[in-house]
Amino acid sequence: MSVYVKIKKSFGNFVLDTEFEAENEILALLGASGSGKSMTLKCIAGIVKPDMGRIVVDGVTLFDSEKKINLSPQERHVGLLFQNYALFPNMTVEQNLCAVIKSCGRGKDTKEKLDTLLESFYLTGLENHYPVQLSGGQQQRVALARMMASDPKIIMLDEPLSALDSYLRWQVEKELTEILGKYKGTTLYVSHNRDEVYRICRKVCVINDGRSEKVSSVDEFFNAPPTLASALLSGCKNYSKIKKLSNDTVYAVDWKTNLKCSAHVPGDAGYIGVRAHRILPLSNKHGDLNKISCRVLEIRHDLFSVIVTVVPEDADPRKEFSRIRMELPSLEDDSLRPGDSMAISIPPEMIMPLRNRII
Repeated sequence: MSVYVKIKKSFGNFVLDTEFEAENEILALLGASGSGKSMTLKCIAGIVKPDMGRIVVDGVTLFDSEKKINLSPQERHVGLLFQNYALFPNMTVEQNLCAVIKSCGRGKDTKEKLDTLLESFYLTGLENHYPVQLSGGQQQRVALARMMASDPKIIMLDEPLSALDSYLRWQVEKELTEILGKYKGTTLYVSHNRDEVYRICRKVCVINDGRSEKVSSVDEFFNAPPTLASALLSGCKNYSKIKKLSNDTVYAVDWKTNLKCSAHVPGDAGYIGVRAHRILPLSNKHGDLNKISCRVLEIRHDLFSVIVTVVPEDADPRKEFSRIRMELPSLEDDSLRPGDSMAISIPPEMIMPLRNRII
Protein backbone atom coordinates (compact mmCIF):
# COMPACT_ATOMS: atom_id res chain seq x y z
CA MET A 1 0.00 0.00 0.00
CA SER A 2 1.35 3.42 -0.91
CA VAL A 3 0.55 6.99 0.10
CA TYR A 4 1.34 10.24 -1.68
CA VAL A 5 0.70 13.60 -0.03
CA LYS A 6 1.20 17.10 -1.41
CA ILE A 7 -1.01 19.61 0.36
CA LYS A 8 -1.24 23.18 1.63
CA LYS A 9 -3.48 24.50 4.37
CA SER A 10 -3.50 27.97 5.96
CA PHE A 11 -4.44 28.64 9.57
CA GLY A 12 -4.05 32.39 10.03
CA ASN A 13 -0.32 33.07 9.97
CA PHE A 14 0.55 29.36 10.01
CA VAL A 15 0.85 27.56 6.67
CA LEU A 16 1.01 23.77 6.41
CA ASP A 17 2.95 22.81 3.28
CA THR A 18 3.85 19.12 3.20
CA GLU A 19 4.92 16.70 0.49
CA PHE A 20 6.05 13.09 0.89
CA GLU A 21 5.35 9.55 -0.23
CA ALA A 22 5.84 6.11 1.28
CA GLU A 23 5.15 2.52 0.31
CA ASN A 24 4.95 -0.53 2.60
CA GLU A 25 7.21 1.02 5.23
CA ILE A 26 7.12 2.93 8.50
CA LEU A 27 7.64 6.62 7.78
CA ALA A 28 8.17 9.00 10.69
CA LEU A 29 6.76 12.50 10.55
CA LEU A 30 9.18 14.14 12.96
CA GLY A 31 8.91 17.68 14.23
CA ALA A 32 8.54 19.92 17.24
CA SER A 33 5.18 20.47 18.91
CA GLY A 34 2.97 22.66 16.74
CA SER A 35 4.93 21.98 13.55
CA GLY A 36 1.96 20.50 11.68
CA LYS A 37 2.50 16.75 12.07
CA SER A 38 -0.88 15.90 13.56
CA MET A 39 -2.66 18.29 11.20
CA THR A 40 -1.12 16.43 8.27
CA LEU A 41 -2.65 13.17 9.53
CA LYS A 42 -6.03 14.84 9.97
CA CYS A 43 -5.89 16.06 6.37
CA ILE A 44 -5.16 12.52 5.15
CA ALA A 45 -7.98 11.11 7.29
CA GLY A 46 -10.47 13.65 5.94
CA ILE A 47 -11.03 15.40 9.27
CA VAL A 48 -9.50 18.63 7.93
CA LYS A 49 -9.80 19.75 4.31
CA PRO A 50 -6.61 21.15 2.72
CA ASP A 51 -6.80 24.37 0.72
CA MET A 52 -5.04 22.77 -2.21
CA GLY A 53 -3.08 19.71 -3.31
CA ARG A 54 -3.53 15.95 -3.66
CA ILE A 55 -3.73 12.91 -1.39
CA VAL A 56 -3.51 9.46 -2.99
CA VAL A 57 -3.63 6.15 -1.08
CA ASP A 58 -3.08 2.82 -2.84
CA GLY A 59 -3.81 4.43 -6.21
CA VAL A 60 -7.12 5.95 -5.04
CA THR A 61 -7.38 9.75 -4.95
CA LEU A 62 -8.76 10.83 -1.59
CA PHE A 63 -8.38 14.55 -2.21
CA ASP A 64 -7.61 16.64 -5.29
CA SER A 65 -8.31 20.35 -5.18
CA GLU A 66 -8.12 20.76 -8.97
CA LYS A 67 -10.48 17.85 -9.72
CA LYS A 68 -12.81 18.76 -6.81
CA ILE A 69 -12.36 15.35 -5.18
CA ASN A 70 -12.77 15.15 -1.41
CA LEU A 71 -13.82 11.74 -0.10
CA SER A 72 -15.49 11.51 3.30
CA PRO A 73 -13.52 10.00 6.20
CA GLN A 74 -15.62 6.82 5.93
CA GLU A 75 -14.78 6.46 2.23
CA ARG A 76 -11.03 6.83 2.71
CA HIS A 77 -10.37 3.51 4.51
CA VAL A 78 -7.42 4.85 6.49
CA GLY A 79 -6.75 4.15 10.16
CA LEU A 80 -5.87 6.96 12.57
CA LEU A 81 -4.86 6.28 16.18
CA PHE A 82 -5.14 9.40 18.34
CA GLN A 83 -2.81 10.20 21.23
CA ASN A 84 -5.46 9.41 23.85
CA TYR A 85 -6.62 6.25 21.98
CA ALA A 86 -10.29 7.48 22.02
CA LEU A 87 -11.73 4.19 23.30
CA PHE A 88 -15.42 4.16 24.19
CA PRO A 89 -15.28 4.21 28.02
CA ASN A 90 -18.73 2.67 28.48
CA MET A 91 -17.93 -0.31 26.24
CA THR A 92 -15.92 -3.44 26.96
CA VAL A 93 -12.97 -4.49 24.82
CA GLU A 94 -15.24 -6.79 22.84
CA GLN A 95 -17.85 -4.07 22.34
CA ASN A 96 -15.22 -1.54 21.23
CA LEU A 97 -14.00 -3.95 18.55
CA CYS A 98 -17.42 -5.19 17.45
CA ALA A 99 -18.66 -1.64 16.96
CA VAL A 100 -16.13 -1.22 14.16
CA ILE A 101 -16.51 -4.72 12.72
CA LYS A 102 -20.28 -4.30 12.36
CA SER A 103 -20.01 -0.76 10.98
CA CYS A 104 -17.87 -2.19 8.17
CA GLY A 105 -20.70 -4.50 7.11
CA ARG A 106 -19.23 -7.68 8.58
CA GLY A 107 -21.96 -8.63 11.00
CA LYS A 108 -22.02 -12.25 9.83
CA ASP A 109 -18.30 -12.69 10.40
CA THR A 110 -18.13 -10.74 13.67
CA LYS A 111 -17.12 -13.67 15.90
CA GLU A 112 -14.39 -14.90 13.57
CA LYS A 113 -12.99 -11.41 13.05
CA LEU A 114 -13.17 -10.66 16.78
CA ASP A 115 -11.28 -13.82 17.72
CA THR A 116 -8.58 -13.04 15.15
CA LEU A 117 -8.10 -9.52 16.51
CA LEU A 118 -8.03 -10.65 20.14
CA GLU A 119 -5.36 -13.22 19.36
CA SER A 120 -3.28 -10.98 17.08
CA PHE A 121 -3.14 -8.14 19.62
CA TYR A 122 -2.69 -10.32 22.73
CA LEU A 123 -6.10 -9.40 24.15
CA THR A 124 -7.54 -12.87 24.74
CA GLY A 125 -9.06 -12.97 28.22
CA LEU A 126 -9.68 -9.22 28.33
CA GLU A 127 -12.88 -9.24 26.26
CA ASN A 128 -15.13 -8.16 29.14
CA HIS A 129 -12.83 -5.51 30.58
CA TYR A 130 -13.62 -1.80 30.29
CA PRO A 131 -10.87 0.67 29.27
CA VAL A 132 -10.48 1.93 32.84
CA GLN A 133 -9.60 -1.62 33.91
CA LEU A 134 -6.75 -1.90 31.40
CA SER A 135 -3.10 -0.87 31.62
CA GLY A 136 -1.72 1.74 29.25
CA GLY A 137 -0.24 -0.94 27.02
CA GLN A 138 -3.48 -2.91 26.95
CA GLN A 139 -5.46 0.21 26.07
CA GLN A 140 -3.11 0.89 23.20
CA ARG A 141 -3.46 -2.66 21.88
CA VAL A 142 -7.26 -2.36 22.00
CA ALA A 143 -7.08 0.93 20.11
CA LEU A 144 -4.78 -0.62 17.50
CA ALA A 145 -7.01 -3.67 17.16
CA ARG A 146 -10.07 -1.47 16.74
CA MET A 147 -8.29 0.53 14.07
CA MET A 148 -7.22 -2.64 12.23
CA ALA A 149 -10.76 -4.08 12.42
CA SER A 150 -11.71 -1.94 9.43
CA ASP A 151 -8.78 -3.29 7.33
CA PRO A 152 -7.35 0.18 6.63
CA LYS A 153 -5.21 0.73 3.55
CA ILE A 154 -2.70 2.66 5.65
CA ILE A 155 -2.39 3.26 9.38
CA MET A 156 -1.45 6.53 11.04
CA LEU A 157 -0.23 6.79 14.64
CA ASP A 158 -0.28 10.20 16.33
CA GLU A 159 2.38 10.07 19.07
CA PRO A 160 1.07 6.74 20.37
CA LEU A 161 3.49 6.59 23.32
CA SER A 162 3.29 10.19 24.52
CA ALA A 163 0.43 9.58 26.99
CA LEU A 164 2.34 6.84 28.84
CA ASP A 165 4.49 7.16 31.93
CA SER A 166 8.16 6.51 31.33
CA TYR A 167 8.13 3.17 33.18
CA LEU A 168 5.41 1.88 30.81
CA ARG A 169 6.72 3.38 27.60
CA TRP A 170 9.53 0.91 26.98
CA GLN A 171 7.32 -2.19 27.27
CA VAL A 172 4.51 -0.67 25.21
CA GLU A 173 6.99 0.41 22.54
CA LYS A 174 8.29 -3.16 22.34
CA GLU A 175 4.75 -4.49 21.86
CA LEU A 176 3.95 -1.80 19.30
CA THR A 177 7.10 -2.60 17.33
CA GLU A 178 6.10 -6.28 17.16
CA ILE A 179 2.61 -5.40 15.94
CA LEU A 180 3.86 -2.96 13.31
CA GLY A 181 6.38 -5.55 12.15
CA LYS A 182 3.51 -7.86 11.18
CA TYR A 183 1.70 -5.15 9.23
CA LYS A 184 2.69 -5.23 5.56
CA GLY A 185 1.27 -1.87 4.53
CA THR A 186 2.35 1.73 5.07
CA THR A 187 2.49 3.29 8.53
CA LEU A 188 2.79 7.03 9.17
CA TYR A 189 4.23 7.55 12.64
CA VAL A 190 4.04 11.04 14.15
CA SER A 191 6.55 11.78 16.89
CA HIS A 192 8.83 14.43 18.34
CA ASN A 193 10.99 11.80 20.04
CA ARG A 194 14.10 11.03 17.98
CA ASP A 195 15.00 7.89 19.99
CA GLU A 196 11.56 6.45 19.33
CA VAL A 197 11.90 7.20 15.63
CA TYR A 198 15.34 5.59 15.47
CA ARG A 199 14.09 2.34 17.01
CA ILE A 200 10.73 2.04 15.24
CA CYS A 201 10.92 3.73 11.81
CA ARG A 202 12.90 3.19 8.63
CA LYS A 203 12.33 6.54 6.91
CA VAL A 204 12.00 10.10 8.25
CA CYS A 205 10.26 13.20 6.97
CA VAL A 206 11.05 16.30 9.03
CA ILE A 207 8.27 18.87 9.35
CA ASN A 208 9.57 22.26 10.46
CA ASP A 209 7.16 25.15 11.03
CA GLY A 210 4.60 23.55 8.74
CA ARG A 211 6.97 22.71 5.89
CA SER A 212 8.21 19.23 5.12
CA GLU A 213 11.76 18.38 4.14
CA LYS A 214 12.96 15.64 1.83
CA VAL A 215 12.34 12.09 3.05
CA SER A 216 15.53 10.32 4.14
CA SER A 217 16.47 6.99 5.67
CA VAL A 218 16.88 6.87 9.45
CA ASP A 219 20.63 6.35 9.04
CA GLU A 220 20.94 9.37 6.73
CA PHE A 221 18.91 11.49 9.11
CA PHE A 222 21.15 10.75 12.10
CA ASN A 223 24.52 10.51 10.34
CA ALA A 224 24.20 13.33 7.81
CA PRO A 225 21.17 15.55 8.46
CA PRO A 226 20.93 17.97 5.52
CA THR A 227 19.47 21.01 7.31
CA LEU A 228 19.73 22.89 10.57
CA ALA A 229 16.17 21.87 11.51
CA SER A 230 16.97 18.18 10.88
CA ALA A 231 20.15 18.37 12.93
CA LEU A 232 18.34 20.01 15.84
CA LEU A 233 15.68 17.29 15.82
CA SER A 234 18.32 14.56 15.56
CA GLY A 235 19.83 15.69 18.86
CA CYS A 236 22.94 17.53 17.66
CA LYS A 237 24.02 20.02 20.34
CA ASN A 238 26.73 22.17 18.70
CA TYR A 239 26.27 24.63 15.84
CA SER A 240 27.97 27.60 14.28
CA LYS A 241 27.10 29.89 11.43
CA ILE A 242 29.73 29.61 8.72
CA LYS A 243 31.37 31.35 5.81
CA LYS A 244 32.50 28.93 3.13
CA LEU A 245 36.20 29.37 2.29
CA SER A 246 36.57 26.37 -0.04
CA ASN A 247 34.90 23.02 -0.73
CA ASP A 248 36.42 21.58 2.45
CA THR A 249 37.13 24.62 4.64
CA VAL A 250 34.81 26.95 6.52
CA TYR A 251 35.10 29.84 8.91
CA ALA A 252 32.97 29.10 11.98
CA VAL A 253 31.54 32.52 12.76
CA ASP A 254 30.34 31.72 16.29
CA TRP A 255 33.55 29.91 17.24
CA LYS A 256 35.93 32.41 15.56
CA THR A 257 38.06 29.79 13.81
CA ASN A 258 38.71 28.05 10.49
CA LEU A 259 37.80 24.36 10.27
CA LYS A 260 38.60 21.61 7.79
CA CYS A 261 35.70 19.36 6.77
CA SER A 262 35.81 15.89 5.23
CA ALA A 263 32.34 16.34 3.74
CA HIS A 264 31.84 18.60 0.73
CA VAL A 265 30.49 21.97 1.84
CA PRO A 266 27.53 22.97 -0.36
CA GLY A 267 27.44 26.54 -1.56
CA ASP A 268 24.16 27.15 0.25
CA ALA A 269 25.34 25.71 3.59
CA GLY A 270 24.76 28.28 6.32
CA TYR A 271 25.81 26.27 9.38
CA ILE A 272 27.88 23.37 10.61
CA GLY A 273 26.87 20.92 13.31
CA VAL A 274 28.99 18.66 15.52
CA ARG A 275 27.63 16.08 17.93
CA ALA A 276 28.69 16.42 21.56
CA HIS A 277 30.30 12.97 21.79
CA ARG A 278 32.40 13.62 18.67
CA ILE A 279 34.39 16.54 20.12
CA LEU A 280 37.63 15.58 21.85
CA PRO A 281 39.96 17.16 24.40
CA LEU A 282 43.12 17.94 22.45
CA SER A 283 45.97 15.46 22.86
CA ASN A 284 49.26 14.94 21.05
CA LYS A 285 47.78 12.22 18.83
CA HIS A 286 45.29 14.68 17.33
CA GLY A 287 47.86 17.31 16.32
CA ASP A 288 46.68 20.87 15.75
CA LEU A 289 44.09 20.12 13.04
CA ASN A 290 40.83 21.88 13.91
CA LYS A 291 42.22 22.91 17.28
CA ILE A 292 40.15 25.41 19.26
CA SER A 293 41.48 27.07 22.41
CA CYS A 294 38.62 27.41 24.88
CA ARG A 295 37.62 28.35 28.40
CA VAL A 296 35.63 25.92 30.54
CA LEU A 297 32.18 27.21 31.52
CA GLU A 298 30.60 24.18 33.18
CA ILE A 299 31.34 20.58 34.15
CA ARG A 300 28.39 18.30 34.84
CA HIS A 301 28.58 14.64 35.82
CA ASP A 302 25.83 12.39 34.48
CA LEU A 303 25.39 8.75 35.46
CA PHE A 304 27.61 7.37 32.67
CA SER A 305 29.31 10.45 31.21
CA VAL A 306 30.76 13.87 31.89
CA ILE A 307 29.38 16.89 30.04
CA VAL A 308 31.84 19.75 29.63
CA THR A 309 30.67 23.08 28.22
CA VAL A 310 33.35 25.39 26.84
CA VAL A 311 33.50 28.63 24.88
CA PRO A 312 36.25 29.52 22.38
CA GLU A 313 38.62 32.16 23.75
CA ASP A 314 37.61 34.84 21.24
CA ALA A 315 33.88 34.03 21.21
CA ASP A 316 31.08 35.77 23.09
CA PRO A 317 29.49 33.23 25.51
CA ARG A 318 26.23 35.20 25.43
CA LYS A 319 25.62 34.39 21.76
CA GLU A 320 23.31 31.50 20.84
CA PHE A 321 25.75 29.09 19.21
CA SER A 322 29.07 30.16 20.75
CA ARG A 323 29.09 27.54 23.50
CA ILE A 324 30.43 24.07 22.66
CA ARG A 325 29.23 21.01 24.54
CA MET A 326 31.33 17.85 24.86
CA GLU A 327 30.12 14.53 26.20
CA LEU A 328 32.98 12.36 27.49
CA PRO A 329 33.10 8.92 29.15
CA SER A 330 35.28 10.45 31.87
CA LEU A 331 37.66 13.33 32.55
CA GLU A 332 41.35 12.58 32.07
CA ASP A 333 42.17 15.66 34.15
CA ASP A 334 40.25 15.54 37.44
CA SER A 335 41.58 18.95 38.41
CA LEU A 336 39.72 20.70 35.55
CA ARG A 337 37.46 23.48 36.84
CA PRO A 338 35.20 26.19 35.34
CA GLY A 339 37.35 29.10 34.21
CA ASP A 340 40.30 26.87 33.24
CA SER A 341 41.76 26.86 29.74
CA MET A 342 41.14 23.80 27.59
CA ALA A 343 42.03 22.96 24.00
CA ILE A 344 39.65 20.82 21.99
CA SER A 345 39.80 19.10 18.62
CA ILE A 346 36.98 18.55 16.12
CA PRO A 347 37.73 15.70 13.67
CA PRO A 348 37.00 16.86 10.09
CA GLU A 349 34.87 13.77 9.41
CA MET A 350 32.57 14.70 12.30
CA ILE A 351 31.62 18.12 10.95
CA MET A 352 28.19 18.20 9.28
CA PRO A 353 27.55 21.04 6.79
CA LEU A 354 23.93 22.17 7.11
CA ARG A 355 21.64 24.09 4.80
CA ASN A 356 19.02 26.45 6.20
CA ARG A 357 16.42 24.24 4.51
CA ILE A 358 15.91 22.10 1.40
CA ILE A 359 13.54 23.59 -1.15
